[in-house]
Amino acid sequence: MTDTPSTPTPPLLSSQNNRRSFLKLLTASSVTVGGVVVAWPFLNSLNSQNTILEHSFVDVDISSLKTGQQITVTWQGHPVFILNRPKETLQTLQDASLVSHLRDPDSKDFQQPPYTQNWHRSIHPETAVLIGVCTHLGCVPTLQLSNKMGGLYNCTCHGSRFDLAGRVYKSMPAPYNLPVPPYTYIKPNIIRIGENPKGQDFDFTKIKQL
Repeated sequence: MTDTPSTPTPPLLSSQNNRRSFLKLLTASSVTVGGVVVAWPFLNSLNSQNTILEHSFVDVDISSLKTGQQITVTWQGHPVFILNRPKETLQTLQDASLVSHLRDPDSKDFQQPPYTQNWHRSIHPETAVLIGVCTHLGCVPTLQLSNKMGGLYNCTCHGSRFDLAGRVYKSMPAPYNLPVPPYTYIKPNIIRIGENPKGQDFDFTKIKQL
């Protein structure tokens, strides 16, 4: 029996098959690379956002803040009260008649950095730095200065009251003192909110309640 010779592939058909295979491979590679190219800006933006959140801070010049005055700035979407407290207020904050009416006068609940766990809840006694959000339902309290008890923060939404160190009074809807954010002094009159002093550690996300 004579073997039937195989029919050779025409050069033109072979060339077309090779070209078709090459185009398929190129298309598949383009889709894969394209997917990475499209995804990279998105992934990179997430990394950038995380970096911004982790290292975001606000610098505030308090050199023109007069005694009894308060300014409000925004840090990570939260209002932050910066109050220059009069000497009379500082004396009142230590008065036994006030302290006896406070729910957490010694700031034992984790609502502030360790370096502000003191009777004035601040780095320097005369300057209060507080998150201006009531710990009840998130309303913004109003500053009311007066001769009686030196003044207070009054939440008009549901009646919670805090002294000028942000400590909540007893029998109020708010369960905790006003939070104190991480902050430091980068110059004598410039406060950096969002950064701890050197050698100090405080994770604001772990406070009791905002």
